[in-house]
Amino acid sequence: MKSRNPLSRPALRGDVSGAGFKGTMSEAELHFLRDRLLGGKKNKAHKGELRFPLPVGYCHDKNGDIVMDPDEEVRTAVQTVFSLFQSTGSAYGVVKSFAQNGLRFPKRAYGGAWAGKLVWGELNHGRVLGILYNPSYTGTYVFGRYKYRKKLDADGMLSSHVVRLPQEQWEVKIFDHHPGYITWAQYEENLDRLAKNRTNAEVSGPAREGLALLQGLVFCGTCGRRMTVRYTGNGGIEPKYECRRHWENGRAVTCSIIRSELLDQAVEAKIMEALQPARLELALFALDEALLEEDDVEKSWHLSLERAQYEVDRAERQYNLAEPENRLVVRSLESKWNEKLADFKSLQEDYDRHRSNRIWRPTANDREEILALAQNLPSLWMSQTTHIKEKKRIVRILIEDITVISQPRESNITVGIRWRSNYCESINITKPLPITIRRKHKEATVELINGLAQKLTDAQIAQYLNNNGYRTPENRLFTTPSIKWLRYRYQIPGPGKGDGFTVKEVAERFGVSKHVLYYLLDKGLLRGTKFAPGWPWNILVDEDTEKLLSEWVFKSKRIL
Repeated sequence: MKSRNPLSRPALRGDVSGAGFKGTMSEAELHFLRDRLLGGKKNKAHKGELRFPLPVGYCHDKNGDIVMDPDEEVRTAVQTVFSLFQSTGSAYGVVKSFAQNGLRFPKRAYGGAWAGKLVWGELNHGRVLGILYNPSYTGTYVFGRYKYRKKLDADGMLSSHVVRLPQEQWEVKIFDHHPGYITWAQYEENLDRLAKNRTNAEVSGPAREGLALLQGLVFCGTCGRRMTVRYTGNGGIEPKYECRRHWENGRAVTCSIIRSELLDQAVEAKIMEALQPARLELALFALDEALLEEDDVEKSWHLSLERAQYEVDRAERQYNLAEPENRLVVRSLESKWNEKLADFKSLQEDYDRHRSNRIWRPTANDREEILALAQNLPSLWMSQTTHIKEKKRIVRILIEDITVISQPRESNITVGIRWRSNYCESINITKPLPITIRRKHKEATVELINGLAQKLTDAQIAQYLNNNGYRTPENRLFTTPSIKWLRYRYQIPGPGKGDGFTVKEVAERFGVSKHVLYYLLDKGLLRGTKFAPGWPWNILVDEDTEKLLSEWVFKSKRIL
């Protein structure tokens, strides 16, 4: 065997000139390779050539270009999602419409034996949001919408999660890269509507259930925050617009509050006034929108039935082409044929139920009658068949927002309306004050009673006020008990006692019982006067009175 010269051995991987850096260059090379691969990936993305799983409604053709799915039912399902979102205004509204009409939505499987296959099923809220947030449906090629972020928790564990980046941080955005279902302007409008649908944000949101007509549109003129709806009363049937988002010392402070009935009626009157020239156009638009939505649903049903019929015909052809002697194949194909027939029959039954619950489609004569009926829009608005949610949608089409200035102890309310056309106007309405304030007497009345009480009795004061046209806050006549209550409430004293003394003062001065003084007054032995019946005695103490009381005390056996 030949001995190997250790000086002539091949250099080991990572051994750099024997400097003791073994293994370090291998780790560095991994980073270099990763950066080169990532750079090539980004380079293809900048050219719009990087391929990734496409959303439902798109596929790659033979040349590798992105095209719309050739399946018409798939394309119709995607278009129905966007059209229903425009009409309902919310992702949950799209899900509800699909469920009510029995529509299905496709999902493409990736990986495994079912790779690339379409699976039809129910549409859920997450799928709708994924479609609305995906810019690929606008025909735009986008790369870098998401990014991994690492976070160190309290236990020192490192975790990573995916976050959605704003548009200004997307690395690649190529417009008109492939055919689109909607435009970029519609995409941004949908995102803006989704942001406004958040119930925990300072936005109006879509039209929802509830008795408050202006829910989400009212702003507080004091602090500038959006006012919320608070339902009070027995069963929560009395809605109020309230601003309670200002906090002081850990407690919520109410800036302003107003009953929704007052504000809603005032705004309804302005809407009726604004719609006078455009009643017919509004009715035509609403009717056409309802018919277009009905046509989209009907088209989806026909495509589903067409696909099911195709599956039945295909199974039948396969069964007919099989050799009768090959019982194993024939039994399998017959079972598959029966299964497709059962699916088609079930789908046909669902479609028949859908047709029975379908919206009534008016004829030409019915259309003329409806347009004639639309001339009386106020009666349609007040009709019991008109749902509050539909009214809210009309309000949101016409009005941008409403600002209310309402002070707690003032009856005047200033309402500023900003229409969609950016025209602004202001109206004034009056609200009823709390009962404690409504029943409160005016300061001028209290001052007048204070002056009259110096020389008149309660009955005389009540008679004077009634004769001069004064009334209580409830528009009632004054009575003796009401005057007594006012004097007690505002601490108004009665007439002065003059130069005399009261029974209590005389009894304390001469050391006699009050009963003795009442006896002497009743017998006329002691001089005293009363301002009015029920008022205190005014006893004049002169020399004769002092002599009489002194002799009474001297002769009194009780004192002796």
